[in-house]
Amino acid sequence: MSSGEFAVGMLFLSQTTVGILGNFSLLHRYVSLHFTGGRLTSTDLIVRHLTVANSLVILSKGIPQTLTAFGWKDFLNDFGCKFIFYLHRVSRGVSMGSTCLLSMFQAITINPSNSRWAELKLKAPKYVGPSTVLCWVLHMLINIMVPISVTSNWGNKTLTKKKNFGYCSSVVQDITTPLLYAVLSSFPEVVCLGLMMWASGCMVFILYRHRKRVQHIHRNNISARSSLESRAIQSILILVSTFGSFYSLSSILYVCVILLHSPTWWLVNTAALTAACFPTLSPFVLLSRDSNFSRFCSVCTGKKTQFCLLIKEI
Repeated sequence: MSSGEFAVGMLFLSQTTVGILGNFSLLHRYVSLHFTGGRLTSTDLIVRHLTVANSLVILSKGIPQTLTAFGWKDFLNDFGCKFIFYLHRVSRGVSMGSTCLLSMFQAITINPSNSRWAELKLKAPKYVGPSTVLCWVLHMLINIMVPISVTSNWGNKTLTKKKNFGYCSSVVQDITTPLLYAVLSSFPEVVCLGLMMWASGCMVFILYRHRKRVQHIHRNNISARSSLESRAIQSILILVSTFGSFYSLSSILYVCVILLHSPTWWLVNTAALTAACFPTLSPFVLLSRDSNFSRFCSVCTGKKTQFCLLIKEI
């Protein structure tokens, strides 16, 4: 084993460990609330689906890549390869879709009750459950072609036209098929990214407008309240920028892996590392956001205002 392979193996191992601990901690929080009779909101349902999807993304890439980097190759049979790759693509898509759904639901919820979104705000919680199920079904259908091209290395030692991922391979086809699949699989991601940026922009605008309104009404503790509002805005921007940066880079690398006939070892590993970056960091961003919102509500003029209660809900 070379020093480069050992370093990559340690990176995958560290990323997998941190990501699983973070996502399982967030999931444990919601499971504990459920069994202790705590009040769970519609947002909690989305976050639970997001956490499950993130965990599957990390496990389906982190464990195989770690074992491969440490020298344990060709450990999966044909069914295992097809299942792992399909699971990764579906969970990655659900992670992106759940993040988009979370942002849109928050943008609708945070709008004042007298706005033009009032009717949709009342109906939105009813559609959260079906939307999350639809997200899983949609990505299961979109990625139905993944298992067809993926194969094990066990019985394909003589196959020359293949892309070797260390523990599995994919058959190299003409450029039209992978290009068509790259466009088809990237389209939902581009749509989700655009919707999430729009929703996050709406939330930042609403929080900024509320901050300006509060400055004219209240003069006591204005510096503390403004500071916490700024942190709330920053947490939203951090989540959006983190999501956009890592998923954009991951999508670019993924398309390169699909289109290149013989992607290099470094490109394959870099694409796998980048794909798990957001699922690894997102639970910590979400927990940090909840902490900022809670502190923001605790200083709202000594009482629970309507806006503070609204923030607590999301």
